[in-house]
Amino acid sequence: MSFDLILFGGTGDLAWRKIMPALFQAFRHGTLPAGGRIVGVARDDLSDDQYRALIKARFDHVELAKRPSEEEFSRFAALLGYLRMDLSNPADYAHLAAKLQQRPADVVVMYVATAPGLFTVVCEQMAAAGLNGPQTRVVLEKPLGHDLASNRAINETVRSVLTEKQIFRIDHYLGKPAVQNLFALRFGNSLFEPLWRREHIANIQITIAEELGVEKRGAFYDSTGALRDMAQNLSLIHISEP
Repeated sequence: MSFDLILFGGTGDLAWRKIMPALFQAFRHGTLPAGGRIVGVARDDLSDDQYRALIKARFDHVELAKRPSEEEFSRFAALLGYLRMDLSNPADYAHLAAKLQQRPADVVVMYVATAPGLFTVVCEQMAAAGLNGPQTRVVLEKPLGHDLASNRAINETVRSVLTEKQIFRIDHYLGKPAVQNLFALRFGNSLFEPLWRREHIANIQITIAEELGVEKRGAFYDSTGALRDMAQNLSLIHISEP
């Protein structure tokens, strides 16, 4: 099965810190379909080779076990390409559509790793350029909006141009084993289950202990904040059993 993965926000923090290392691990273990392309999309003026060099340099900052060897990255880099786009410019989506038509794929994944304020813009422009066909899948990375109203507006717009089966809403942190095991720890453990409730818990304190700071994500945190960025998965410690 041939595939194309178009990574909007391809030079951003999430792209190099989480998405690219995950894609490389899939490539390393042979679970990435052969014959695919991974195209980073951003505003930066880069060539394909410059984008590959950028991603290679960023791999020096991921944990050692997930770093590729020179030979591994050389093979992985053959999948990588880059396209400069202004996400509000219809002509750039037409250019993207033309690029994809040069070698049509069975599945096209549009991974929108941008600020949520761009979700509706990207999806509307994709549809206007005819990029919302049945082979298209769209991944929206949390947070899905700034509040309930913006969340509903995003979902309404996305559903107007895509079917629900084409839409994937994701919080990458929910893939961590410790987070996935929270429900088993809470509700499947006879020791904790009767005690993990408001009658026995005086307060909850959350410490986010990270080696990295805000770095270049200042604009993101100014508009989003740590609570909206992280509270979704932290809420698993106190919600009712699904």
